[in-house]
Amino acid sequence: MRGGEGKHYTSSLQKGGEIISQIFENLADKYKIFDILIDKDGAWHLNGKPIVPSDLIHKVDIVWNVAGNNFSNILNSLSIPHVSVGSFSSALQGNKDFLREHIKSIGVLMPRFIASPKNAKEVFEKFSSPWIVKISNEARVVKTFNELAEMIDGRNDAMVEEFILGKIATVHSVPDFRGQDFYTFPLGVSYGVFSDAEKEKLFNLAKVIHKHIGAKHYLKSDFVLTPRGKVYLLQVEDIPDLNPNSHLSQVALSVGAQTHHIIEHILEQVEPR
Repeated sequence: MRGGEGKHYTSSLQKGGEIISQIFENLADKYKIFDILIDKDGAWHLNGKPIVPSDLIHKVDIVWNVAGNNFSNILNSLSIPHVSVGSFSSALQGNKDFLREHIKSIGVLMPRFIASPKNAKEVFEKFSSPWIVKISNEARVVKTFNELAEMIDGRNDAMVEEFILGKIATVHSVPDFRGQDFYTFPLGVSYGVFSDAEKEKLFNLAKVIHKHIGAKHYLKSDFVLTPRGKVYLLQVEDIPDLNPNSHLSQVALSVGAQTHHIIEHILEQVEPR
C-alpha cells in the first residue's frame, strides 16, 4: 500500500515500488503482489482499478503499508494483517523534540536544534557554530554568523542543528533475525575508522534504542561518535531502503544476505488470517 494524502506521497510511491520490485523479482514463487495505491485525493485503487477499503478483505492476506500510519487504523478495523510503522514510532520520527525527550530516559544524546528560527541571533544564543542548516532536502555546514544570517533570516522553512564533530556510522537492526533478538548488520562504509570496541558500543546502543522506541520490523540508527567517546543519535528511520545501491543492501551482502531476505523475514513475522 503506497501513496496517501500528504508531503510524503512521492517518497511513499518510491518505497512501495521498491518493495513490489523486490518481491516480484525474488519472491514471486511465494507471494502474489497487489499494488494498492491511494492517490492525493484519498481515492483507493487496486492494480489500477478503483476500490473501497473493504474490498481488500477477500483479496489480500497481508498488506505492507508505506502510505502512512493513519491507514493502519483502517487495516486494523478490517482485521487485515499488515506491516506498518507503529503509531508511537511514527510520532517519534516526526518530532525531534519528542524523540529527544523519549531517548533521554535511556541516556542517549541528540544534537541540539531549532526548527524555523526567527533569525540567526536566536540560533547563536542557543548554541555556537558550526551549524548544520537544513532547507528542503538540502543540508549545509555553516561556520560564520553572517553566513547563517544570509541563509535563514527571512525564511520559515529552515532547521538549524548543532554540528557534532566525530565519526559517523549507520546501524541497521532487524528483530528476531538469524536467531538474535535484534540482529545488527555490520557498519559498512562509514565516515571514520572504528575499533572493535567502538563498533560493539554502537551495536549495543542501536539494540537498546530499537527496543525502547518499539520499532516493529526494522530500524536504521545514524550515530556520530566524538573523539572523547561520546555517542550522539542523529536520526532514526523504520522503513528500510531497499534500493539495490542503498547502504542496507551493501551491508546485507557483506554477511551473505540480500534485501529480499529481509523482506521475506518481515512478512513471515506477520500472522496471516
